[in-house]
Amino acid sequence: MNYPIGIQDFEKLREGNYLYIDKTQLIYKLASGFGYYFLSRPRRFGKSLLISTMEAYFLGKKELFKGLALEQLEQNWTVYPVLHLDLNTSEYRKENDLSEELNRNLLRWESIYSKGEGEVSSSQRFAGIIERACNQTGQKVVILIDEYDKPLLNSIGNPELQDHYRSQMKAFYSVMKTQDRYIKFGFITGVTRFSKVSIFSDLNNFTDISMDDEYVEICGLTEKEIRNNLDAEVEKLAAANDITKDEGYAELQEYYDGYHFRQESVGIYNPFSLLSALRKRSFGSYWFETGTPTFLMELLKKTNYNLNELVENEVTTSTLSDIGNMDRNPISVIYQSGYLTIKGYDKRFKQYRLGFPNREVEEGFTQYLSKSFTKMDSVSAFDIKNFVLELEAGKVESFMHRLEALFADNDYRVQGNQELYFQNVLYVFFKLMGFFVEVERATSDGRMDMIVKTADYIYIFEFKLDKSADEALQQIEDKGYALPYAADPRRLYKIGVNFSSDRRCIEEWKVVER
Repeated sequence: MNYPIGIQDFEKLREGNYLYIDKTQLIYKLASGFGYYFLSRPRRFGKSLLISTMEAYFLGKKELFKGLALEQLEQNWTVYPVLHLDLNTSEYRKENDLSEELNRNLLRWESIYSKGEGEVSSSQRFAGIIERACNQTGQKVVILIDEYDKPLLNSIGNPELQDHYRSQMKAFYSVMKTQDRYIKFGFITGVTRFSKVSIFSDLNNFTDISMDDEYVEICGLTEKEIRNNLDAEVEKLAAANDITKDEGYAELQEYYDGYHFRQESVGIYNPFSLLSALRKRSFGSYWFETGTPTFLMELLKKTNYNLNELVENEVTTSTLSDIGNMDRNPISVIYQSGYLTIKGYDKRFKQYRLGFPNREVEEGFTQYLSKSFTKMDSVSAFDIKNFVLELEAGKVESFMHRLEALFADNDYRVQGNQELYFQNVLYVFFKLMGFFVEVERATSDGRMDMIVKTADYIYIFEFKLDKSADEALQQIEDKGYALPYAADPRRLYKIGVNFSSDRRCIEEWKVVER
């Protein structure tokens, strides 16, 4: 089977006989009316292929749709002038990067539809091109914009440059309102929904379909689509890993499924990761190999975000859809970038519960957190294996000495809340351990800092800052953190730890066995 991994051109995909799972019925539904639409999806989710498919449709390339739903649905196959702007081809690190990219596309369009006298700015030239394209062809214009937000994402951390880009983009895109009488259809994709931050504010007929139930499957793959189109490939994957086909489906679901773009919707698989696993017949972290969430890590550190709240906060629709306040609360951009997804919904209070969509994202994101918040360059760098083996063997003192060394070797210059710094490092550390042992942190009376369970041992941790290990142990007693395990035959250790904010290290720790 020819897997379309990395192929974003619909014509190349169809002519090369690559796998294509038919989404054209949804494209027809969108294109049937006049208007402007916006779709937010994580990177590597098929947005560019979707735009390319729309382009082929509006250019009337009927032969490419043979055997697909659109072949039967469309009767006229009208050829429209299409202006396709792909902003994914520049790094956007310098002030002129966006203007140069716009100019390159404007020159390409002007070579077809000519340039009007007196058109100097990008917005003037864009307006003239739209009008002439309509007048010269006799058909209204289709505008397709892919990865519109890359200039803004790449300039996070540089407010002046981001404001400069935002101003340019607002002026450029506002042309679609002034030239609305010449436009049939507009479709814009991106990772984030900057549309709420004035860039598209002039387009009052702009429809955001990112959380619409009827379009939730327009990018990505569902379990049904996989079983209908890729069942034989899943069987080959399972055989290569010496598991049954049912176990193969279960593994795929654990690793790559779990994206929910609205409450109670069908789960969506990351198509890039899924197809990569099927082609290589191996379960891997493919999505993270193609890029790193560097800008997210900078946001988390800049906002002094408590990592424990990543998957514990409940948020409203406005929080999910508006990243205008990301400098204060980065949760919306983390969600829109695909590192968190909707896990539950409270209908009464209209709040969403977020969580990691799948194992691939959870493991990859945690490892990047470790690089950003500590000196742990990778799992092997701080030998998580030895930590786990020591806990499984009941070698609590060896474990604690190793934990001391971990903090002693960490020279990250924390700014702001010292206690939050220690909490975040511990969150990353125990999160990484949680892939191998059971790690929890909740009680009915208070909130224990951490509990780790293995087959033979239970460890209850309480952490203090600039106090004492004895106070930490006393809290374990006062709150009765060990009571739920009174009848548990496993050996239980209570561990009190005190951190020094001055030295940024573990100053003292004590262990008491039940």
